[in-house]
Amino acid sequence: MVSSWLGWAGVVKPQGSNPSIQCFARPRAEHRRRSQDLDALHKASHSPLDNCKRPSDHATAGVECFCEMVCTHRMCNRYVSPTEADIERFWHIGRANQPRWWREQPTEIFPRAQGPFIRRAVDDSGYSREGASGRWGLVAGEWSLKYATNNARSEELTSKASFKGPWAKGQRCIIPATSFDEPNWESGRNQWWRFARADGGLWGLAGLWNRWADPKTGEIVESYTMLTINADDHPLMRRMHKPDPKLPANKQDKRSVISIEREDVDQWLAGTIAEATELLHLAPVEMFDAAPAG
Repeated sequence: MVSSWLGWAGVVKPQGSNPSIQCFARPRAEHRRRSQDLDALHKASHSPLDNCKRPSDHATAGVECFCEMVCTHRMCNRYVSPTEADIERFWHIGRANQPRWWREQPTEIFPRAQGPFIRRAVDDSGYSREGASGRWGLVAGEWSLKYATNNARSEELTSKASFKGPWAKGQRCIIPATSFDEPNWESGRNQWWRFARADGGLWGLAGLWNRWADPKTGEIVESYTMLTINADDHPLMRRMHKPDPKLPANKQDKRSVISIEREDVDQWLAGTIAEATELLHLAPVEMFDAAPAG
């Protein structure tokens, strides 16, 4: 059985020196309930969780400080999911999705939490779309649980062990989002920015999905990952994430999510690999409504 800590990504940790980790707040009761599982996750992770910013800031608010595994240089690690009804209306997938498959309220999604995605219907011999929910962090096998797999570099889909199988099998998906957040370090410290669509619509972000059966328990685990692409030349997205002072501006490997427009959804979900690859590009800057969050 996949343990409950798959839905969490953090531990309490004092200040340190790793700039790739940001901290978030969680209630103390949740900390106590999850502490053992989170310690196990910390030990298993390949990324050291040692840069919690000013944990004392949270103490007076009655919360403990948790470190999300947020790579401020390369990854998208939090977004807001629309409601089930909004997803079904926007992407026309309502009829085949009974009983309820997602939530009635907008939900902020973090790595290893449950989130919704849209894929080509698994049990349809023809073609239709279906909504599903699963772990944000693709599970390719038990060995992959210890890695951060919530993002997949689009340039490495044919080579990375966690992603090359789903990519080759055409297991592509759309990740619905009302908005997503990215860190901006232009002031010398992190300021989260929130990215909505300028047209007021929903983002359909490119992803891969997988279904894994735990060989020990037989439990079926649905999961997905969000694709990213190099954004060093994008006038907006190149401003996000912490720059590496040792590298020139055009070699930072800044990353951006990939938007799949509604008219391209069928090509993404059901097209050939070559046809899907045509859609792996940056969204124009005019598409974004971006500003500091909060």
